[in-house]
Amino acid sequence: MIINYNSKDLDLLARIMRAEAQTEGELGMLMVGNVVVNRVLADCYTFKDIDSVSDAIYQPNQFVGADSPLFYGSATTNEKNLAKRILMGEYYYPATHALWFYAPGNSSTSCQSKWYSQPLAGKYKNHCFYRPDSGVCPQIY
Repeated sequence: MIINYNSKDLDLLARIMRAEAQTEGELGMLMVGNVVVNRVLADCYTFKDIDSVSDAIYQPNQFVGADSPLFYGSATTNEKNLAKRILMGEYYYPATHALWFYAPGNSSTSCQSKWYSQPLAGKYKNHCFYRPDSGVCPQIY
């Protein structure tokens, strides 16, 4: 287990993964989960007081999926299993060290090389992932 969690955290993580990346398939959902867990682990930027999955998901103005109808439905067993894999420490490039992501449009739209001054880690389908430099957030490296 990479972070402590309870059944509520597992459910919340599964639901935000679905709401943010259902159209990206299981791998895209897993990468969103990586970003959430990284925010719990990080002690940098605006994530210094994030101590749980719930804190990360409900941090104001972070995950647009938290306002989606997809977020409010119950998580399926498969979605919870995906979330559990992330909570147990699975990581997927380019979200390995990422603290941010966004969807620029469609899969053919290029990612910006920097987003809020953070370098591009890579793109998966319609999501661009951004990571801090290792010296700034060593907890996620």
